[in-house]
Amino acid sequence: MRSGTSIGALVREVEHAETKADFKHKMVIAQKEFNETIYWLELLKETDFLDNEQFDSINTDAIEIIKLITSIIQTAKNNI
Repeated sequence: MRSGTSIGALVREVEHAETKADFKHKMVIAQKEFNETIYWLELLKETDFLDNEQFDSINTDAIEIIKLITSIIQTAKNNI
């Protein structure tokens, strides 16, 4: 829960980043938190807390979001 909700807080902080480097740094942290969240989702599936259908639905969304965050980071790197 903590790693999943911290992503939203980090992205909200990005709205008020002080510099381009600060923006990129916060997005990289969000990416790391997202990766951790995916790990926890995988554990929940393996322990049968989530069934395959629930996991697949959440994981599909998670993969799309992490791709988006990765793209934002790459664009930020190119603009710094």
